[in-house]
Amino acid sequence: MIHTLKCPSCSGPLDYDDASGGSTCVCPFCANKVVVPESLRQPRESQDATFRMGRPHRGGNRPVLAAVVVVSLFLLVGGILFAAGAFAIKSTVDGARPVVADRQPPRPFVPPLPPRPPGKAPYPGILLEFGGEGIGPGLFKDARNVAVDGEGNIYAADYTGGRVQVFDPSGKFLTQWMVDARMPLRGLAADRKGTVYVVQSGKIMRYDGKTGEPRGKLAYAGGDGFDDVFVTADGGLVAVYDRNADDIVRFDSAGRVTKVIKGAFSNHSDQRELNMRAVADGLGNVYALGSFNNKVLKFTADGRFVNQFGGDGDEPGTFRAAHAIAVDGQGRVYVTDFKGIQVFDANGRYIETFNPSPMSFGLLFNDRNELFIAARTKVLKVTPPSKGQKAE
Repeated sequence: MIHTLKCPSCSGPLDYDDASGGSTCVCPFCANKVVVPESLRQPRESQDATFRMGRPHRGGNRPVLAAVVVVSLFLLVGGILFAAGAFAIKSTVDGARPVVADRQPPRPFVPPLPPRPPGKAPYPGILLEFGGEGIGPGLFKDARNVAVDGEGNIYAADYTGGRVQVFDPSGKFLTQWMVDARMPLRGLAADRKGTVYVVQSGKIMRYDGKTGEPRGKLAYAGGDGFDDVFVTADGGLVAVYDRNADDIVRFDSAGRVTKVIKGAFSNHSDQRELNMRAVADGLGNVYALGSFNNKVLKFTADGRFVNQFGGDGDEPGTFRAAHAIAVDGQGRVYVTDFKGIQVFDANGRYIETFNPSPMSFGLLFNDRNELFIAARTKVLKVTPPSKGQKAE
């Protein structure tokens, strides 16, 4: 039976055949080796049942097994002698020349593969693209987060390794600074004053964006347990809190808690969300994306649930391993998964899909309505498609 898992590294769909009996499988998207849960592995006894039918168990019916082996060898030798004799007779009758031992039989004709179709033209709305694969200045191994401050400086970070790189508005490398290299970097955001917020180990840490100088941890009465952070238009924060919960916490610009949306997914969906991203639009409405639920939930600024959209599937408007979410200046909602970046209006009605990059992990709009994308080994700045309608 085929089971579909989610890669814990990139959230990609993995197809696992329990008949293989393997304890691991490899993600085709990020090459991460994934340990298969014990409950999905078919016991080896049942795998081999078909091949053991009629075969004696170890230690029993050995005479029968020996007899089978002897008969099989007798038939094999007899077949070889018969074939050799038949070939000799045919060679004599036909006057065939002796067969040279190293002569190879002619290979059957195999038509060449048709040429590959030309690749798709690059997305026409790319305004800026920089980076490349590597560990040097301006290069990335696995960039999944991007942020922009009020001066237009761009911050990008790999998922692991703890390196945050700083670029000017044209994509020129300026400097880099380090956070905890032992822990994955789960969230990255920057305010207009140049303060950068980094989410690691359940903490939201503040840094000076240009120097990387620490500015302390954001305090919360519930303790550590944060998994994502987003800077709102008024300088406040929307943060995901997942310590035995799937809550959304709002802070004002001074770091004071103003609202907690308890059980964002638990109270409005089939299951608790274990990998949630959250953003807010200019009116303060909050949009929460759940990668395990494959849904988007909308809340008003005061935390009232409005609606939900998406769902698990391959059709337009549904998601397969959704990664990131962003809202533009018109209130349109952008969600990236393996189909590309899907666009919805503010009420969740599907508009279109576009593909500026083969893999888009981090999404962010600046004040000029330009979309920044963290795409594993590079960072892009694009203009969204013009087909989208204005949100109601």
